[in-house]
Amino acid sequence: MIPSQKIYSDDKAVYTQKTVRARIEALFLNNLGKVVTREQIQAAATDPVTKRTPENWHQRLSELRTDSGYTILSWRDWNKLAPSEYLMPNADKREIAGRRVLPTTACWEAVLERAQHKCEWTEDGQHCGLSEGVIDPIGGGTVKLTADHVNPHSINPNTDRTDPAQWQALCGRHQVMKKNYWDSSSGKLNILGILQNVNKSQKVEALDFLLRYFGMTAKKTGDGVEEPQ
Repeated sequence: MIPSQKIYSDDKAVYTQKTVRARIEALFLNNLGKVVTREQIQAAATDPVTKRTPENWHQRLSELRTDSGYTILSWRDWNKLAPSEYLMPNADKREIAGRRVLPTTACWEAVLERAQHKCEWTEDGQHCGLSEGVIDPIGGGTVKLTADHVNPHSINPNTDRTDPAQWQALCGRHQVMKKNYWDSSSGKLNILGILQNVNKSQKVEALDFLLRYFGMTAKKTGDGVEEPQ
């Protein structure tokens, strides 16, 4: 059951479980019914020995939903949550958990050969093309290619595990982008969702770009708020 009001977690514990996924899981289980923030998840995901925050923590969070079957709400599921806020209402697991479909070994090898062992993400004519094993210049971390449904599993749950045409190779950053910011119904990026989730300096950068694009300028109102003109 979703709580009637938001109660924020003040959890600042250091989690020492062996894997990123287990540390994030422990954070949520210790804060059932409470809102946890992206910063708290990143802190929990941080390796207790090396103190490094993993670049792929989004994927591990997604796996708790899809593979483990936990209900973890975001702002898309409950309008009281802000971007970068999450809530696990209870520890129940859905029975459908663990039925993640993956391509066969032969199919995946064919996909990698087609992709030349590079990320196949393309948006507005821009191709990612990061090779497995290199350092991602934007997201950081070593690129590891993973199998992704060309058509989201929610739309086509009967994906053929043997058909390379139904699969694509994506780097971790674009896996996260697709899962969090890709609108399956329209096949387009959810630009508004992205802008809501970036920090203030990035919002200002986006605003400056849009003002230049539309040939507009901004003026400050009496309360210091800038308005396009």
